[in-house]
Amino acid sequence: MITLCGFAVSNYFNKVKLALLEKGIPFNEEFVGTGSKDEAVLAASPLGKIPFIRTEAGTLCESQVILDWIEAQHPQPALMPSDPFAASKLRELITFIDLHLELVARELYTQAFFGGTVSEAAQARVRKQLEKNIAGFKRLAKFAPFVGGDTFTLADCAAWASLPLVAMATKSVLGEDLLAAAGVEWKAYVTLVGERPSALRVAADRKVAQERMVAAAKAGQ
Repeated sequence: MITLCGFAVSNYFNKVKLALLEKGIPFNEEFVGTGSKDEAVLAASPLGKIPFIRTEAGTLCESQVILDWIEAQHPQPALMPSDPFAASKLRELITFIDLHLELVARELYTQAFFGGTVSEAAQARVRKQLEKNIAGFKRLAKFAPFVGGDTFTLADCAAWASLPLVAMATKSVLGEDLLAAAGVEWKAYVTLVGERPSALRVAADRKVAQERMVAAAKAGQ
């Protein structure tokens, strides 16, 4: 059986978890924090990043690598089209979400979610890069009604997990939801996907994990 390692507040953990639930694949969850120095963790994820998975064949890290393996190992129900070009277009879209939107916005998370501060110079740099990247994303995204077209795919696992973070972080730190400002109707989309049983499960588990994190932080004060 697959063991999904990480924690339920992580968007990349939830990206993988959503795919596993959509496919109906049995799996266990194991809590692993970020940046672990534990040798067993580093053997599976050399940079100490989460998520990673343990399988009968071995371990895999990096969320998109994991999703590609899941799709190849468990092709039904399909979350990627069989046509190679169509599948590559969805991977292109996932790359925009993960690398050109979420990873750029991540520089704001310290201030948006964790009580830190981000310099004005960094804020200006992130705003400029995100505005450019969101315009590019809009050229690829369909929202018809799913992010890649009329079918739920692995691209939706990425989009549903990460687009709200980009929006919330930019709203909190930059004073403006850059996705909404660019005309990306992400709220309606997230609501649509959020009605799926798989997403309801992920959201419920995430809420519990967030509440535990808050309680632990208060206890440590």
